[in-house]
Amino acid sequence: MNRAATTAAVAVTLAAALTLTACGGSSGSQASADSKQTLSVWAMGTEGEKLADVAKVYEKANPNITVKVTPIGWDVAHQKLVAAAAAGKLPDVMQMGGSYMTEFADMGALEPVDTKTFQKKDFFPAGWQQGEYKGETYGVPWYVDTRVLFYRTDLAQKAGVDKAPATMAELQQAAEKYQEKADTKWGLSIQPGGLDTVQSFYQFLYSAGGEIVSKDGKAVANSPAAVKALENYGSYFKKGLSEKSVRPGYDVTKDFNNGSVPMFFGGPWIMGLIDENYPDLKGKWAVANVPADETSASMAGGSALTISADSEHKAAAEEFIKYLTDAKGQADWYKRTKDLPANVNAWETGELATDPNMQIWKTQMESAKVSPAQPKWTEITSKIDSAIEKVVQGKASAQSALDAAQGDIEGLVAK
Repeated sequence: MNRAATTAAVAVTLAAALTLTACGGSSGSQASADSKQTLSVWAMGTEGEKLADVAKVYEKANPNITVKVTPIGWDVAHQKLVAAAAAGKLPDVMQMGGSYMTEFADMGALEPVDTKTFQKKDFFPAGWQQGEYKGETYGVPWYVDTRVLFYRTDLAQKAGVDKAPATMAELQQAAEKYQEKADTKWGLSIQPGGLDTVQSFYQFLYSAGGEIVSKDGKAVANSPAAVKALENYGSYFKKGLSEKSVRPGYDVTKDFNNGSVPMFFGGPWIMGLIDENYPDLKGKWAVANVPADETSASMAGGSALTISADSEHKAAAEEFIKYLTDAKGQADWYKRTKDLPANVNAWETGELATDPNMQIWKTQMESAKVSPAQPKWTEITSKIDSAIEKVVQGKASAQSALDAAQGDIEGLVAK
């Protein structure tokens, strides 16, 4: 799917719709929090599936509230949200990815957060920052996300790799050893192209000291650090250490289990998938912080919960979000999904406080980088997706691919 084209295709309709409807405030009457009503909720991916179970628990404790959860695939989430905004048909509550927040806040499609009800001090700074735009907060952090290195420890022993790679040079050396001595098909799984390839690239980009757009709003996609990072990224495909063509819906954990992929960068929910689907792998894998280049840095992702500016159920929506984002709700959500809680108070007890693996995630979150607040961020990152794919397929050098991306991005950056 060409995300940039999709966004452009609905842009005219969206602009017209917002002009006609003056999106940014509900013209209908507001229902009280405890009156009988139905809340419509959109949530993405696995979260959309798991949230339906939580909603049932919530309904039992709040019999006047019916929560209708609609799961949306991440591959079509942006398209559906933009189209719904254009039609004036956004749900009451939406899961909003960090990369989408600024765009929809800029549209006037989101209700500002009541910062007396939801307080910044209760959440990881990186999670809260993703909901901020032009002095307002538009999303309550639901979970935070970053990436760390997953690696097969049993295959590492066969390969003569006695510790987790600590540097980017060691990462490539380990990938080569896995292939040569442990007979793995690949050395490292990283995304070769397609939607959100940039999320696979961030670990290389940020660790090299690169950015796409600087904090002061300048496009820096072809900086020396960014070029260095993409050359490093592309070298895995050039050397045959990573697969150049990955089928849609590819599940890296299957190849991690069968041993053809010994290393990959992944999010916290993957730990639960491995434990649940491949119990025989217990004790044969581990996680480690992103190998350092200039530094060890990963993306700060995650999702927030937002309320539509046009919702007629804002009070009930706020109560439901409170339930999901307080310390108790966050600890329960972690048990269900392995998503990292955004509420820092949830980390003070239980597995989150005692598991050494969780300290790796916590350390990585502390250095993770938040995407800049740019309304056209999804279009901006699509240019990087394309640049990466050109390099991977041998159609362009890192320098020329990023030079082209830089030219496109300069016209998209908010002045």
